Amino acid sequence: MFLYPAEPFAGRVPDEAYAQEQALAGRLQRPSALIDIEALLDGQAARALRWVPHSPDLHPALYRGWMLRPEVYETLYTALQQRNWQLLNTPAQYLQTHHLPESFAAIADHSPRTLWLPATSPDEVDWSAVRSALSSFGPAAVIVKDYVKSRKHEWHEACFIPDASDSAHATQVIQTFLTRQGHEFQGGLVLRAFEDFAALTEHSRSGMPLTREYRLFFLDGHIISAGEYWEEGEYPAAVVPLAQFGVIGAGVHSRFFTMDVAQRADGVWRVMELGDGQVAGLPERLDRQRLYAALSSVLPKPAHG
Repeated sequence: MFLYPAEPFAGRVPDEAYAQEQALAGRLQRPSALIDIEALLDGQAARALRWVPHSPDLHPALYRGWMLRPEVYETLYTALQQRNWQLLNTPAQYLQTHHLPESFAAIADHSPRTLWLPATSPDEVDWSAVRSALSSFGPAAVIVKDYVKSRKHEWHEACFIPDASDSAHATQVIQTFLTRQGHEFQGGLVLRAFEDFAALTEHSRSGMPLTREYRLFFLDGHIISAGEYWEEGEYPAAVVPLAQFGVIGAGVHSRFFTMDVAQRADGVWRVMELGDGQVAGLPERLDRQRLYAALSSVLPKPAHG
């Protein structure tokens, strides 16, 4: 069964962002149900699942919705088990691709140099460790993010550091990132070497430089869908080396995850990052029918439905 977030405080109505996906599941004759995310975040798991039917036998389920902190995902996973629904990814598998350090070993040889500093909140970031990490990059450019997200649409203010050795400016960018991230901050601070990727265009609203990035969806070790990441700009007819990334993906301990990849200006293909497939956004140019057809193959319609 597919599970989607309900529209906040609107009753049994799908969240507008996922209504089309739920409709697609219906066209493929796969059952779906809604989750009250607000209740889940308030710790009311039973209320959150009041629209999810009990199953007489254990069946697989797949959540497609907003990002959840690992501890919230674990609560959802356990509550669904009590209704005989088994989410495709276990809490450990969710954490594997949701928090960058957990899976970085699988992509390290194919990804920009990355350092991370654990911290439970922005206030707990160790600034002496930050300065030490920055110094290791020398005058190179770096990107700042947390274990889950960057503020890439605030590129110059809270994401991109053009010279890691410029301590004053680097500190300003990192502090701005931490302040704006606030309660959304997860895991710790991450610094990544900036690499020169093939340019696509500039984002029409934020001015962020866009690169020729692609999102790959993996299911049980196989790439089931791939699409151009950005909806703006004209992508070339270049073919993404799926076989190469398939080998890399085999080392990731998750049933359903994404891999964002891009080609550097020198032609070398790189892995940008991984993500849990259940909470990953679907690029506008992605073949959603193909993705859902593959997902439906592991979510058979229960006999009683």
